[in-house]
Amino acid sequence: MARRYRYAIIKKKEAAKGKLSVGLAIASLLLFGGAVGIAYVLEGSYGFIVGGICLFAALLSVYGFLMGISSFSEEKCTHRTSIIGSILNGIFMVGWLAFFLMGV
Repeated sequence: MARRYRYAIIKKKEAAKGKLSVGLAIASLLLFGGAVGIAYVLEGSYGFIVGGICLFAALLSVYGFLMGISSFSEEKCTHRTSIIGSILNGIFMVGWLAFFLMGV
């Protein structure tokens, strides 16, 4: 008896900008950890270094969010990393905004 259904599982590529978005989210998180470590080692002095690192991490989150959103326009690829990157960068972006507004 012949098979009635023949399914082929085709592996689609991930969206390139989605991968970039996830990478930028990871970089932002690592920069935050580095800023906390530097602030601890320097015992609160040289706050402009820590502030500069935090500002750069916030800008990375904003850029990662924009790349994640723009990656949904790519065709013939999966958007799993686009979703993950957009969500993570959005959360980090709001976190950085709260961090700067509170003046911590």
